[in-house]
Amino acid sequence: MPSFSTSLSGLNANAEALSVIANNLANLNTVAYKGSSANFSDLFYQQVGTTGQGNPIQIGVGSTISSITSPFTQGNINSTGVPTDVAIQGDGFFMADKDGMTVYTRAGNFSQDQNGFLVTDDGGFVLGYPAVNGVVNPGQTLAPLSVSSGRVIPANATTNFQIAMNLNASAAVGSVAGSYSTSIQTYDSLGTTHVLTFNFTKTAAGTWDYEITIPGADVGQANPVTVQTGTLQFDGAGRLTSPAANVAGISVANLADGANDLNLTWGLYDSTGAPTITQVAGPSAVSTTQQDGYPSGTLQSFSISSDGIINGVLSNGQTTILGQIALANFPNIQGLTRAGANNFLASLSSGLPNVGAPGTGGRGALKGGALEQSNVDIATEFTKLILAERGYQANSRAITTADEITQDAINLKR
Repeated sequence: MPSFSTSLSGLNANAEALSVIANNLANLNTVAYKGSSANFSDLFYQQVGTTGQGNPIQIGVGSTISSITSPFTQGNINSTGVPTDVAIQGDGFFMADKDGMTVYTRAGNFSQDQNGFLVTDDGGFVLGYPAVNGVVNPGQTLAPLSVSSGRVIPANATTNFQIAMNLNASAAVGSVAGSYSTSIQTYDSLGTTHVLTFNFTKTAAGTWDYEITIPGADVGQANPVTVQTGTLQFDGAGRLTSPAANVAGISVANLADGANDLNLTWGLYDSTGAPTITQVAGPSAVSTTQQDGYPSGTLQSFSISSDGIINGVLSNGQTTILGQIALANFPNIQGLTRAGANNFLASLSSGLPNVGAPGTGGRGALKGGALEQSNVDIATEFTKLILAERGYQANSRAITTADEITQDAINLKR
């Protein structure tokens, strides 16, 4: 007599497969969703005898869903232009602190909370390596990342400066043409501007004395204060020969605003060793000036690079690193547990997460201002839908047939 339970197991298995397909279709437009696939297997077998050759005679008793796997294939990446959006190109998961629990997600549709922290769509804090003074240390403990607009970045005191200029070799000693002045703007540790004035005086052929002064008010004095003096010497080709190195130890103490002392180095030679000051026949003039200080600034905007670095643009025209988004990958991603809200949880089967910077250790790169789309293919799902529907219909027909056979057996008594 045919077993109702055999066909019933087929009904249940195909119904579960239909549920998996329906969930895939429901998440067709879910950010970074990874589709699932139901895998069938036969249940078990009854051995009812053997053949003359000793081969077993077995009757199967149905089917079941042996596993539901998720092909973590790459979804299409669409540009959004939203700075808080970020997509993973390759393997890996974002990490977020959700109510004290670390969750993993591929969905990069982040936003800022009321305190300026980068958060996931369900409010989890995106984890990474916050920068300290513009420097990221990947060895530090993971922490939430702040991208607060209006965040104040401290000033950076000037420590190095250069003046690319020429001193007129034709100027007569002691003449008006034999004197030249220029200035450069520097910043102290509080971001206050200080103008250093350079006075050059020709004292002999190929020889110029210089004096560097700062306004007296900057150091609590009534008159300009001299902070450095010295001599520049040039050879017959107008090339600087002395000093033979950059001038270090230019110090300005007792600044009126209470900032730390200025300690400056004057770069008389560039990175290739070429002098930045020449003495040839022609007007004394400055071509360019450079210095490495800047005032404090507020964060105006930011962008996320492929290695997860969050680069901030400040109101003072500078850029700074705010932090770096971290990624995790797993020895067995099929072992991850789905937790809803685009989140996964680690399990014993998944193994421990391998955490690090994007683009390293097999982790994928990031694409800022973009989102990964669902990897569900509607044509494939509709094909599976038809097969599961037909499977369900076939098993229901088998039950109907078994019922008719049973009824016929009962009617034998009449």
